[in-house]
Amino acid sequence: MPEGHTIHRLAQDYAAAFQGAKPHVTSPQGKFSDAAALLTGSELTRTEAHGKHLFLGFRDTDWVHIHLGLFGKVTFGPAPAPPPTDTVRLRLANTTAYVDLRGPTTCALITPAEKRSIHDRLGPDPLREDADPHTAYRRISRSRTTIAALLMDQKVIAGVGNVYRAEVLFRHRVDPYRAGKDLTPAEWDAIWADLVELMREGVRNNRIDTVRPEHTPEAMGRPPRVDDHGGEVYVYRRATLPCHICGGEIRTADLAARNLFWCPACQSR
Repeated sequence: MPEGHTIHRLAQDYAAAFQGAKPHVTSPQGKFSDAAALLTGSELTRTEAHGKHLFLGFRDTDWVHIHLGLFGKVTFGPAPAPPPTDTVRLRLANTTAYVDLRGPTTCALITPAEKRSIHDRLGPDPLREDADPHTAYRRISRSRTTIAALLMDQKVIAGVGNVYRAEVLFRHRVDPYRAGKDLTPAEWDAIWADLVELMREGVRNNRIDTVRPEHTPEAMGRPPRVDDHGGEVYVYRRATLPCHICGGEIRTADLAARNLFWCPACQSR
């Protein structure tokens, strides 16, 4: 499932291609046809992201809510748009570009009140200007749940997925099994600030890179990472490989139905 930086990048890309325009809106698959008929020819006025939720605003009161889930994909291209396949849930097209949405968990036309209810159930997003990290820490500091599980709880903090979770805990030498209530305010402030910077870089580069300059392949004389997720990381998907810092073996385990990666030596209790 895409992490929050990808959704914020998509919001920017939709805006760059269509904001201020009145795109032709269709649903070749048919599952969004009624809403598409209401929206086509209307101005795309704004785009927004919160965590893993994308919102496309038309006119003053209409919002398309998109959640990609595990299988959703978005494809941009230049005009003229090719004939759509019957897997395209939502297509926006104008004289310069088109964008196709396939396989989302959610693609729905919602009201401002329904949009507000989605925001209300999500935690602060490190990429949003209105984010309050203290809201997240209040929940974390009262919880006996592991910090690794809390970071993946979208009600606590929105947009962090498996990669950022594993990497930010490693970067701050925090044992992923430590209870949230044992995380100090200073530790949380440092983790939050790091997430803000890492995720902003993820939006800029459209990929996740988490290693510091002194640990890049060039600096360490090691081969670059080869993985379909791309990006240079410390522990994510590096189980059984040596840690870049201490040389110990990276471990993996199941935690809250997701694979956790960490270095027991660097992230000791």
